[in-house]
Amino acid sequence: MRPSSPLTGSITVDGSKNAALPLLAAAAALHRPVHLSNVPSNTDVETMLTLLQQAGWHTAHPVSNPHATVILPSDKPQPGPDSEIAARIRASYYLVPALLGAYGRARLPWPGGCRIGERGMEQHFKVYERFGDRTTADDHGYLVEATAGGTGTVSLILPFRSRGASIAALLRAVVAGRPLRLGHPNLSPEVISVVEALQVAGWESRVGESVLTLSPPTSVSTETIAWAVPGDKVEAGTLACAVAATGGDARIHGVRGDDVAPLVSALNWLGVPAEVEGDALTVRAHDAEPTGRPLQAIASLSPGGLDADFEPPLMALALGLPGTHLFADTINPGRHGNLLPQLARLGAEIHELSPTECRLTGPQRLTGAGVEATDIRTGSALLIAGLTARGVTTLGGLEQLRRGHADLPTKLFALGADICEVTP
Repeated sequence: MRPSSPLTGSITVDGSKNAALPLLAAAAALHRPVHLSNVPSNTDVETMLTLLQQAGWHTAHPVSNPHATVILPSDKPQPGPDSEIAARIRASYYLVPALLGAYGRARLPWPGGCRIGERGMEQHFKVYERFGDRTTADDHGYLVEATAGGTGTVSLILPFRSRGASIAALLRAVVAGRPLRLGHPNLSPEVISVVEALQVAGWESRVGESVLTLSPPTSVSTETIAWAVPGDKVEAGTLACAVAATGGDARIHGVRGDDVAPLVSALNWLGVPAEVEGDALTVRAHDAEPTGRPLQAIASLSPGGLDADFEPPLMALALGLPGTHLFADTINPGRHGNLLPQLARLGAEIHELSPTECRLTGPQRLTGAGVEATDIRTGSALLIAGLTARGVTTLGGLEQLRRGHADLPTKLFALGADICEVTP
């Protein structure tokens, strides 16, 4: 890729990978037919569908809608997910409740995916133990075994707002058919998507910052239900930062305003006009008046906080804007170790305050070089940086990028980016 003229036009984001994966697991946990639309075509989602099929669920794409998937219940025992395939993604752990419901046990490898820090399962295990399940672990993975079913409400309080543990609790309650009272829940859009999907299936819920409750339906139905994957907020944020970095004007469709509110606030703080109307995020960087104000992009699990996946594209954008900016991500402690050395190859000067915190002063002039997408978000940030670097930037590791985005480079090209894929 080469320095681009201002990106302009209109583009629609894919469905969210981070929302699609738990929704697929929720469909399996319900043990009834589910029609899921707006399913993205990235490799992580394809891997999850493969794992469901290996565990006995049937999946199909309607001919009339290639972006939809129908998930049908398992009707006979299967060997279960292949450990080597399950280890490719982090989200394999969402399948534990469905496997417990179908077979009474779940044997899975430790979570894989991007190498951005420890993928602890302690909170997941505490959730399952609260439901009476037995958990054991070794170097290769973990085993969860269901015991005799209990009755009554399951109450637990999470020590921190873990998205994975919150979804595990919701899906385990579905399989057990028991009410849930979850304290200190994660309220990210991905968790809320699962709650809303379960409401469509007849479950009652109340969502608050302190407590989330879930109650079973009064009657059990076997009819097909329809869910939709929300638009990818991270892809929308990445495209918005690319438009801002090149001084362009664009409308990014298919995203919910609440999902990108912290990103929009950050752009406006930096002096880049951005707003959401309906399902469209509009960025008017041509009219930007950089404020020079210091941005503090601190990843947070708190309701309304900055999603950790917004931090890398904001860092790439901030390199070209005046001010001294602070970035921190303790949620994914290995992410800076991936991203900062790659940005340094482009000439970025970033002061590392700790393994999870850094500071930079802009504007900086970057120079094209060969860089590597060592994880999904590092790859998307490098795309943004490469659009502003002098000369040619070559990005390797596209297989990492495609784990989360089916065609992000293509979307940038559609907005006018000078970018092409070189096949070996």
